[in-house]
Amino acid sequence: MKTGEQITDMADLPAQQPVMPATAAQARARYFNSGNAFNVKLPEVPARRFAPPRADAFGVFDCDQSDALGCGFAATTPLMLARYMRVAPGEALPFDVHATGSVWYVISGSGELGGMAEGLAFGAGDVFLLPAAQGYRLSAGPAGALLWTVGNEPQLAFDGSLPPSASGALIDAVHYSADEIERQFELIFSMATSDATSGRALIFSSDRQEPARNLTPTLTLSFNTLEPQTHQRSHRHNSAAVTLVVQGDACHSMVAGVHCPWEPWATLVTPPGAPHSHHNAGMKGARFLIVQDGGLHYHARTMGFEFLEAVAQASAA
Repeated sequence: MKTGEQITDMADLPAQQPVMPATAAQARARYFNSGNAFNVKLPEVPARRFAPPRADAFGVFDCDQSDALGCGFAATTPLMLARYMRVAPGEALPFDVHATGSVWYVISGSGELGGMAEGLAFGAGDVFLLPAAQGYRLSAGPAGALLWTVGNEPQLAFDGSLPPSASGALIDAVHYSADEIERQFELIFSMATSDATSGRALIFSSDRQEPARNLTPTLTLSFNTLEPQTHQRSHRHNSAAVTLVVQGDACHSMVAGVHCPWEPWATLVTPPGAPHSHHNAGMKGARFLIVQDGGLHYHARTMGFEFLEAVAQASAA
């Protein structure tokens, strides 16, 4: 619309303010209408790959694409933030969890987690869940430690919420040892599947979140597998996904028609609603850890999961 041109369509109206507010509270009011209130244009979530930090780089490394998302806080997706944390041999790295909860995967090395009532010694392949708290401390063993973590910090930052206190937290610290994870995989691979099953994956939960089958009230965590010379059927869901490549040669993902090659310990971002599939052209099984804001969508009844490819077509491929 040209400057000075008379507005005749209510969709072209700017935000309206009260003409003669009697109080400061009235002056804060703004009014839209059914023509201009629902055409908010937000940047799309980029499908992106983040590489792990160099072997000689220590500290905290955010997988941050807040500039592309147009938000004023660090974020990998609108509601999740992924990070790498590398601790030098024999050193300690203090940190706080400004999230409802955060999931951790130990890529390499070993160490101890301090700053909590019950100590936690970790090694490569372990997964653990931490509730919100200040004063955590990662102490690395003689080989150092590299960890990957995802939390819902952006979700809380979006509406200015504070993490729950220890007494009000809905999750506790949970440790999933590498040995037990392998035992659970053996059980899964000893069982049959159906056409409705999306591959073979291990889903993490806890005693308090067992009824919802989630990791936290809003986050889901799955450890997916992909047999050699196969691919996972193309599908979509309304939750965003943040994926860590754990193992896999000659593997890639297709996201909205774009070829995304895997690299060791890379972080892959799958935008919400984007059609995607995972492919293993190698001779060894692949594994990839996926965190989604799925708990939020399950609760809102908005997950919208659907396969986009027939079973026969996937088998032929």
